[in-house]
Amino acid sequence: MANLDQIDRKLLAELQNEGRVTNVELAHRVGLTAPPCLRRVRALEEEGVIRGYHADLDASQLGFAITVFAMVSLKSQAESALREFEEHMAQLPEVRECHMLNGEIDFILKIVSRDLQSFQEFLTSKLTPAPNVASVKTSLTIRTAKHEPGVPLG
Repeated sequence: MANLDQIDRKLLAELQNEGRVTNVELAHRVGLTAPPCLRRVRALEEEGVIRGYHADLDASQLGFAITVFAMVSLKSQAESALREFEEHMAQLPEVRECHMLNGEIDFILKIVSRDLQSFQEFLTSKLTPAPNVASVKTSLTIRTAKHEPGVPLG
């Protein structure tokens, strides 16, 4: 875990809320001048605390009308089988998130698709036949009540 002071935490909170804020404005918000603010941000980037900057895109505006969560059980939980499955999921652009779980289900996936027909095709041609898959259970998202990327810093 990174050793962060209060100013670092303020920087991270501001950047998490608005990744496109200028360095001058960011410095003002956290009570620094621009040069030390930039040094701190660069240090946080180099340490891997800040992994990148992203635009928050509206999936439906881009034609991805449905989001599905898939619970995947594997035939084997051997490390090589887990890695093979993870590597396969990394190659599928529809799979936006892939989390290994403990318990009955081995993985939960967040999948986006243009429509139900496209999802059905993805399910039968790419997900179900993926390496080591024993079973897949899916749930279609009806609505999203909260979507807040990042971590609570406040």
